[in-house]
Amino acid sequence: MSIELPPIDRRAVDPQRGQFGRLSELPADQPVTMLNLLRYREVADYSQAADLQPAQPISGADAYRIYMAGAAPHLEQAGAEVVLHGDCGPTVIGPADEQWDSILVVRYPNPAAFRQMVTDPEYQSLARHRTAAVADARLVATAV
Repeated sequence: MSIELPPIDRRAVDPQRGQFGRLSELPADQPVTMLNLLRYREVADYSQAADLQPAQPISGADAYRIYMAGAAPHLEQAGAEVVLHGDCGPTVIGPADEQWDSILVVRYPNPAAFRQMVTDPEYQSLARHRTAAVADARLVATAV
């Protein structure tokens, strides 16, 4: 099923300047839980990561599966736990054009563990699969 994307100014895939700095608003010594809402591209876009591009085109969902398989050791090293990962249902409250394919909830020991993982060069190279996979996303941090 193809869902119409929201306008480009309401789409997000990677953080904008200054957004990661907002993690400092959370208690530094407590776990942080990251809520990811994801909408996949019909066909993964490897135009910014040609060295990772599969021989044949793949779906965004398949590219995200590659990302998650590679991210597992990084999550483990960070002391993180995948709390929930699954398909999304219909949006009950929210804009009609914000339909999501999947939800991922990950708990990290603290904001520094998350920050350290996502700034690791090996992880950043792997995360290009995520960028190729995702057409739109939301990442919300909470100290819950």
